[in-house]
Amino acid sequence: MTGSPLEITPLFSIGPVPVTAPVVVTWVIIAVLALFGILLTRRLALQPSATQAVMEGVVETIDDQIRDTMQADPATYRSLIGTIFIFVLLANWSSLIPGIEPPTAHIETDAALAFIVFIATIAYGIRARGLGGYLATFAEPSWVMIPLNVVEQITRTFSLLVRLFGNVMSGVFVVGIVLSLAGLLVPIPLMALDLLTGAVQAYIFAILATVFIGAAVSEGKEPPRPETPRPEALPAAPPAKDASKG
Repeated sequence: MTGSPLEITPLFSIGPVPVTAPVVVTWVIIAVLALFGILLTRRLALQPSATQAVMEGVVETIDDQIRDTMQADPATYRSLIGTIFIFVLLANWSSLIPGIEPPTAHIETDAALAFIVFIATIAYGIRARGLGGYLATFAEPSWVMIPLNVVEQITRTFSLLVRLFGNVMSGVFVVGIVLSLAGLLVPIPLMALDLLTGAVQAYIFAILATVFIGAAVSEGKEPPRPETPRPEALPAAPPAKDASKG
């Protein structure tokens, strides 16, 4: 009798906690990102090198996406959204390394990422609107909508999990099946497609996280309306000319 396809055999244990292969790959990705960040920021210059220019371009692109989506200063959200995007991208692309399964092809990793977005949405919402103001958004447009708004908060986070897990896992399965049946060279186009899919899924996950946080921060706020000038503030009309003096 076979076990569940979602079951993972632990590689080793740290005390009572089992450590699986996706956890180890996740640690490696985190270590690579941390090391790269330290090395890249040690020698920043006003005249950037090619590597610094590329990284500045990445940061500017992330800022533009946040600014266009949230209509807010991206500095507050850059670290979270940027880290999510880069981590998911590298996790998806780790499938190109022989013998490595991407952590995002396992539901535990995707659940952790979705939970981070869920907590960040609440935290940023309370920070921007206050606890009472944030809780009041669940009663918009009417208190009757409170149950539905609460369910929506949970289900949209669950949709992040399912979307990322389903797309990445299916790509790994397809490439693995074709590789086992057709040999080494035939699946290369599928691997290229998997590369593109991984980038698209990372972008979608990051942009949806931005949308959810932006909704929590700005929901219910109306843009300021231009003030109507009071009658006494209007300029006086010029006196009419007397026709008899023409």
